[in-house]
Amino acid sequence: MNKSVHKALKLLDLFTEDEPELTLRTIASRANIPKPTAYRLLTTLEAAGFLDKAKLSEHDSRYRLGLKLLELGSLVSERLELREVARPYMEKLANVINEVVHLVIVNNNKAVYIEKVDSSRTLRLYTRIGRSLPLYIGSGPKLLLAHLSVEKRNAIINQSKQSKYANGQRVCSRFLDYELEQIREQGYSYSVGEQDADTTGLSYPILNHHNRVVAALAVSGLSSHFTGKNLERIKKQTKETAKNISQQLGYRNGEDKK
Repeated sequence: MNKSVHKALKLLDLFTEDEPELTLRTIASRANIPKPTAYRLLTTLEAAGFLDKAKLSEHDSRYRLGLKLLELGSLVSERLELREVARPYMEKLANVINEVVHLVIVNNNKAVYIEKVDSSRTLRLYTRIGRSLPLYIGSGPKLLLAHLSVEKRNAIINQSKQSKYANGQRVCSRFLDYELEQIREQGYSYSVGEQDADTTGLSYPILNHHNRVVAALAVSGLSSHFTGKNLERIKKQTKETAKNISQQLGYRNGEDKK
């Protein structure tokens, strides 16, 4: 890590519940750095929103933690709540359909798998919590990509050029754009052989109390399991589970799509 960045972030640790406001002199002393250096680091943190500066008088200015930390903390809290709420529903779904169930979110323009429930089948797919993939490969990532802003979506579509799926098929950016439009229209995402050969993925959106897509509920397994009446059963159960999780997160509005 850059030394200046590390020093700046360490200053945030000086603020406590007992001492929510600190002067420049106190900060410099406790961090064991010169006042000019402390002032420069504090000014950077203030500009980024991590600190607020309150000028009580001409000779008394104090720093306190800024609202940017609250914003970031709420994002972390939302993800923790999402996993906690979704886990029991995912376990129930995995029990019913006997396929692997994942919870996928967007992080730094990548799809990240933050929760997983395995099936009881002898042959299992290799996936792990924390795995990240491009947003244009697989049903879960594509569902999330479909609901990003137009600007972000187009930038990621441009990145997909020259990429290939696991089945060897090349990603076509024009067709990908069409696929994303279809996902938004039909309300779910479906992929075959994109992440792993001979496997199928099916994903439905999870929405929060702002009616915003915050995750994809993704089920996957051997393509031979995703056919006929069994596919319809998997779609019905996965859709219902995604709806239940969304409602637990506060989602109430909107009509379900088929």
